[in-house]
Amino acid sequence: MKSTASNLGKVAVLMGGRSAEREVSLMSGQGVLNALRSRGVEAHAFDPSEHDLSLLKTEGFSRCFIALHGRFGEDGTVQGSLELLGIPYTGSGVMASSIGIDKTMTKRVWIAEDVPTPGYKLVRRDEIDQLDVSDLIGHLGLPMIVKPATEGSSIGVFKVENVQALPEALAQAAACHADILCEQFIAGDEVTCPVLGEGDAARALPLIRIVAPKGNYDYHNKYFTNDTQYIVPCGLPAGEEQAIQAMVLKAYRVLGCKGWGRIDVMIDAATRQPYLLEINTSPGMTSHSLVPMSAKSVGISYEDLCLQLLTSASLEHDAQGAPGA
Repeated sequence: MKSTASNLGKVAVLMGGRSAEREVSLMSGQGVLNALRSRGVEAHAFDPSEHDLSLLKTEGFSRCFIALHGRFGEDGTVQGSLELLGIPYTGSGVMASSIGIDKTMTKRVWIAEDVPTPGYKLVRRDEIDQLDVSDLIGHLGLPMIVKPATEGSSIGVFKVENVQALPEALAQAAACHADILCEQFIAGDEVTCPVLGEGDAARALPLIRIVAPKGNYDYHNKYFTNDTQYIVPCGLPAGEEQAIQAMVLKAYRVLGCKGWGRIDVMIDAATRQPYLLEINTSPGMTSHSLVPMSAKSVGISYEDLCLQLLTSASLEHDAQGAPGA
């Protein structure tokens, strides 16, 4: 491990940033930073909200571990900057990141590729006053899920159980982003499936079944309570778990993801049909996070997971081979 670490050079762990998930990102980044240092990596914290990314080049960083979540970190913007700087980075590239952050665009790709996902309607902030609520409810039913199209960590997510609650949910989601995703509610088991690797070599890790207090897996229950249960092995029949893993791998590949990711899934209690909700292309790495939990169940420690991801850091485009280089 020491020789591997020395070959990785000076590493920046990108954390913090400007998104609504800044607090979670700082927790993820600190965990990654400590893990890499424990494996002998020359790792340094780097907050893009406090330092210009150009410093990564002038200060001699050879690669980046992206522990940023949400906009300005998980949406292709930082990935594009690192491509221009020629500094390899962890996780998906520009296109997969920019599609993955947008739940509506992700659904459009998945639907085109016959990947099952709950029905939806996109509502824009400036359309709320003219919205035909009866048509929306007729299309999606009640309860329905209302959430910003480009936030993570369950920020701005509401389960709307009656028509009276819909206007406030739309207003709260609109305060987070101009695009609001209204989605069919699927009642049943909630699971998540991490993926490591790229293309045909990508592999799905064991599913984790999530049992949150009163079924409410919100921001607080994700990161700041010990009341949520995470069950791995998930307890599903082996054939059902394998079918979901295969579905997740297809969904990951059609988006062009690489490095790692995590896809959240609801399983309809009545039909046992899985529906894919969204993908995280820069998953959390906090003490409550799910990718390290799943990896641990198959013998991959948190520290080794971080080192494995860092080792896989790459560029989509070879700066040396660019025109005029």
